[in-house]
Amino acid sequence: MSDRLQETSNIWITGASSGIGESVTRALARGGHRLVITGRRKGALEELASVAPDRIIPAAADTTSKEDLQAIAGSLENHGDLNMVILNAGTCEYLEIAHYDSDVIEKNIHTNVIGTARCVDVALPALRRSRAKGQPATLVIVSSSAWWFPFGRAEGYGASKAALTYFAQSLRADLAAEGIDVVVVSPGFVKTPLTDRNDFPMPFLVSAEDAAERIVSGLARGKNEIAFPKRFTWMLKVLGALPRPLIDRMSASMARKSNAEQEYNG
Repeated sequence: MSDRLQETSNIWITGASSGIGESVTRALARGGHRLVITGRRKGALEELASVAPDRIIPAAADTTSKEDLQAIAGSLENHGDLNMVILNAGTCEYLEIAHYDSDVIEKNIHTNVIGTARCVDVALPALRRSRAKGQPATLVIVSSSAWWFPFGRAEGYGASKAALTYFAQSLRADLAAEGIDVVVVSPGFVKTPLTDRNDFPMPFLVSAEDAAERIVSGLARGKNEIAFPKRFTWMLKVLGALPRPLIDRMSASMARKSNAEQEYNG
């Protein structure tokens, strides 16, 4: 058993107002941890904090805003030395190739990559203070398994998650000497308000509560890579290991079917 999740770990969670972040908050609250939760919707955060008002502090912020993040830095420090930061805030916007718009790419990159990177501005000094006192310190970045295979319409989302995973793994290399662990979480399809907007079948869909339990369990066991559900993530890894010409043909075939369905339904 890892010492990452001590009996009363101090944890900051972003993207906590719904979906995976909300469910992870509830799971960690049940475990007795002390939490600072961040999201853009103040009301939703305050309602979630009522689950354990003595141990959960809402700190509303837009993670893409340096000013917002600096404004809540005091709340993080006042909560005690941070042992773990879970950077989960993100978005998913798909590109319709017939109406190509680079703004879709920008929105995915800005929220998923830049927003996460800006959170590290605030998180890293706090984690370093914990390490200086001999406490465990873990940075958790929630990415996605989507970038393992080039799906049509996912140019922006998949690229942002590929960049996010590379970012996290590079941080892992740089922070290893300081004893700060970096964990990458790569979920498959999880039922959240974001995926509720999807207009295509989602194989091996899991609930946000299931996802949260898998994440918390993986963290408690000391894993640095947490990917689920296994049947889906292994399938994507196998597909991604095929020869490139075969991957390209499969991906193009899937994209044509998707585009045809879009045209028919439109």
